[in-house]
Amino acid sequence: MEAIACPRVTSVYLNNYVGKNVTIVGKVLELRGEEALIDADGNVTAHLDREAHLMVNNGVQIIGKVQPDLSIKVLNSIDLGTNVDYSLANKVVEISHQHPSLFHYD
Repeated sequence: MEAIACPRVTSVYLNNYVGKNVTIVGKVLELRGEEALIDADGNVTAHLDREAHLMVNNGVQIIGKVQPDLSIKVLNSIDLGTNVDYSLANKVVEISHQHPSLFHYD
C-alpha cells in the first residue's frame, strides 16, 4: 500500500488543503450525532466515521479529507485523552509550515 501525505494543520491552514488529506489535533468541544466540533486553534467540524469513539473534553487526532466548507471528513481518529499539550501540537504545525523541507509531504 502506498503512503498518503497527511500534513499537520490547524483550523488556520484548512483553506490551503481543500480536497486533500490532513492530520489535525484538537480538543473535542461537542458531539452531535455523526459530527464533532473540534477546537484546533479555531473551531473545525468533523464528519465522523462509524469507528470514531470520541469524548467531549478529550483530545483527538484526526486524519481526514478537507471539504469545500472547511469541515473534515474523518478517515481515522484517535482519542488522546485529557492530558494533551495543545500549544505543543500547534507549534509542530507552525514549524512544519515554516520549514517544509524538513517534512516530506508530496
